[in-house]
Amino acid sequence: MNDPADSAPTPDAGWRKSAGAPSLPESHRSIAVPAGASFWRKCLAFAGPGFLVAVGYMDPGNWATDLEGGARFGYTLLSVIMISNLMAILLQHLSVKLGIATGRDLAQACRDHYSRRTVWFLWVLCELAISACDLAEVIGSAIALQLLFGLPLVWGCVITAADVMVVLLLQHRGFRYLEAVVVTLILTIGTCFAVELFLAKPDLHGVLAGFMPRAEILRNPGMLYVAIGILGATVMPHNLYLHSSIVQTRKYEQTAGGKREAIRFATLDSTLALVFALFINGAILVLAAAAFHGSGHQDVAAIQDAYHLLDGLMGVTFASILFAGALLASGQNSTLTGTLAGQIVMEGFINVRLRPWVRRLLTRAMAVVPAVVIIGLFGEGRSTQLIVASQVCLSMQLGFACWPLMRFTSEKAKMGEFANSWWIKVLGWGTTLLIIGFNAKLLLDIAGLTGGVKP
Repeated sequence: MNDPADSAPTPDAGWRKSAGAPSLPESHRSIAVPAGASFWRKCLAFAGPGFLVAVGYMDPGNWATDLEGGARFGYTLLSVIMISNLMAILLQHLSVKLGIATGRDLAQACRDHYSRRTVWFLWVLCELAISACDLAEVIGSAIALQLLFGLPLVWGCVITAADVMVVLLLQHRGFRYLEAVVVTLILTIGTCFAVELFLAKPDLHGVLAGFMPRAEILRNPGMLYVAIGILGATVMPHNLYLHSSIVQTRKYEQTAGGKREAIRFATLDSTLALVFALFINGAILVLAAAAFHGSGHQDVAAIQDAYHLLDGLMGVTFASILFAGALLASGQNSTLTGTLAGQIVMEGFINVRLRPWVRRLLTRAMAVVPAVVIIGLFGEGRSTQLIVASQVCLSMQLGFACWPLMRFTSEKAKMGEFANSWWIKVLGWGTTLLIIGFNAKLLLDIAGLTGGVKP
């Protein structure tokens, strides 16, 4: 028998209107969490959503920014990866808490709270973020296909649009199948980079020193540009919307105690997944620093250049194959979660529900068409620069997701007993303002208003 104190309804007093249908209704509360199970069984029941979110923290956009950062600046930007990852752990925890405590995802919460004009503005920004992310995934997958099979980059971009069938098949079979495929691809990426690091033999002292933040990052516009790109590639705005929705695929007890337990296990899931993502991102930058920065190849910024140089610099013939294989797994993995995020934000912000295949084709077209046009106009040599620029675009939009997330999770009228404590408010608002401040400085540097050099 549940304690009456634990049977209080979800705190709805602070919401202006009804939440309507839940996020991803076909998967909502579809995975049961066994009552009275052991700690490890509950960990297993909640495991999965965190890894779907972590996919966005190791997609081809991360590869481009991490490779450029390692090749140009050695191990220095490892501190940016670490700080970005710590920010991500905090922000994803808040997304989990919002979804579980209120039964609303972040997009629905914005629709409930803000005016129609503001909601449409936030929706457009989020769609741009998803398109920028999808652009990086399309180009990354196309580059991998080119490196492995010699396909022209434009044709590789077109072929990646066919993965819509894979996504639809997985969604039809059940959410656990989707999670299993994602985890398998993540383990593939991790294994490839573990071997690459073993072969690269990085300087351990340099790696440890790289995790110490340096003021030089803020003073050097070129370094700051790449750092902001790393931040945008690591903490993705649409992941905050995604996570607040997919945690609701678990069928936990709808009591205060049940929600507290769900928040605890879901946060553990996402934290472990993001620590693994930290290893992947750090490994890419360390590999670039060890293989390129110290060997006179500081100008290596293109993924294709990295592929062609790896075998010669590392002394083995399969290093580049591992690199391209991991890149292909990364690109395909990211498309799965991009589809879910697109569905969630469209349904949540403007309450428009499309068939999954229609939504997927729209999302893919918004990424494939610009990629094909730009590559056709400027040539294949600009593909990596395009990926880096897309990640800076993501970072520019991050503050517009962090601000409402912090606002909603800090209000007792909306969250009840699950509202943020004072120290979470300090960390969360500090993170949000730091992100906004970095982006403002970058914009001023690019515009030449601070006397900085354009990156």
